[in-house]
Amino acid sequence: MRRSHRISRATLAVAFALFAGAPLAAHDTWMLPAHAEAKAGDTMRLALTSGMAFPADETAIDGARVARGAVRLAGAEAPLTTQRKGEHALELEAVLAKPGVATLWLELHPRRIELDDEQVVEYLAEIGAEDSVRQRWQTMPAPRKWRELYAKHAKTFVRVGSAGEDRSWAQPAGMGLELVPEQDPTTLASGDTLRVRLLRDGAPAGGLAVGLVRQGEAEGTLQKTDGEGRAAFRLQGEGWWLLRVTDLRPSELPETEWESDFTTLTVRTRPAPR
Repeated sequence: MRRSHRISRATLAVAFALFAGAPLAAHDTWMLPAHAEAKAGDTMRLALTSGMAFPADETAIDGARVARGAVRLAGAEAPLTTQRKGEHALELEAVLAKPGVATLWLELHPRRIELDDEQVVEYLAEIGAEDSVRQRWQTMPAPRKWRELYAKHAKTFVRVGSAGEDRSWAQPAGMGLELVPEQDPTTLASGDTLRVRLLRDGAPAGGLAVGLVRQGEAEGTLQKTDGEGRAAFRLQGEGWWLLRVTDLRPSELPETEWESDFTTLTVRTRPAPR
């Protein structure tokens, strides 16, 4: 069953900390293109950043952390190119060779963090953690530790020319955790409903919380995926939107109590038609 409620981005999302032991802040990590539309043959610039106020660039990701990334357009795939690490964002480029809907995505290498009890409480509230996760933490014998290995994934889209018959946007990119739209993400207008499907290693991921935040807003909505991994959000207003999910689970790795994947998806809405 789906449920929806208001969440505050002011609370700490500590699993987005840049490295273990760093000062903790509410960091999402997302990728945005310089423009939502382009012409065939254009080179598109993208910015990968972590920050507290989507879509403002804040903290640049180190290029060495990128494990893999690509642009898929009209059925063909090419690698994303890392240009330079700027002050507030990692700059990337993709050549958009053909008309269609370009799917641009990347994954970062896993990293480790350690949290204290107070940070764990904030973290679990921010990501909408399952009751089973909370119960497992609360019943762990003292001295309990929270040591987590996390990985990040990000995706966005660009409309290239008339787009034509290209439906490659509907195909999974093959990330460990990803959101796949169920309608063309480059034709959304204010007032439309965005339907997505959450996949974990290619299989539907039900019961996980999907958060939605509109650019410049401090609050968003949170909704659980259904048994087929689906969720739907009404996008009221024009501009950029961020969808985000955390899949947190117990780990069997040495000196690691938890593993997690964080995934984000950015889309842009046009003004509502008159």
